[in-house]
Amino acid sequence: MLSAVPPPAFRPPTADEVAAAANRTIPDLVGPGLRVLFSGINPSLYSAATGHHFARPGNRFWPALHRAGFTPALLHPSEQGTLPGLGLGITNVVARATARADELSPAELVAGGRLLTQLVTTWQPRYLAVLGVTAYRAAFGRPKARIGPQEETVGGVPVWVLPNPSGLNAHFDLQGLSTEYARLRHAVSDPPADRPEGDRP
Repeated sequence: MLSAVPPPAFRPPTADEVAAAANRTIPDLVGPGLRVLFSGINPSLYSAATGHHFARPGNRFWPALHRAGFTPALLHPSEQGTLPGLGLGITNVVARATARADELSPAELVAGGRLLTQLVTTWQPRYLAVLGVTAYRAAFGRPKARIGPQEETVGGVPVWVLPNPSGLNAHFDLQGLSTEYARLRHAVSDPPADRPEGDRP
């Protein structure tokens, strides 16, 4: 199963509503005491049309999150409001919605990295998880970054780079995504260690 059954109140957007969502934004899911703040690259048009993160059909964020053990049940994107109660939050490197992530300019990604640093500095989650190694490299000037825990911090917070859960990412199937997400979940479950100083962009 790649998606949960939507609640009765959920209405999928029409094609016109999706097309009209270009450049729209979705509010962040943030707050104090987060174990992990997940950062996507930027919202899809479908997500922006619904107001829910990772809502595009075929996106594997929610199934991977559940299979990795972060959520007790497979959540529908419209149930995203339950995440902060589990110590989880969602944001994006770039706020504006596009049809594809490759429509973002390098300058937008760098500017988004600065804004994400400010957000993380304010809320201080235990981990920042960036969902997409290419976006992480561009936004934070880390051309050699790989999937997994990073040596550098962002806003004083440890960073873990995870694969992009988009259905367009053919390098990882759902099992591969779930395995990588589970590595972070196990790290989060371990007793907290002293945070490294690292670079603080």
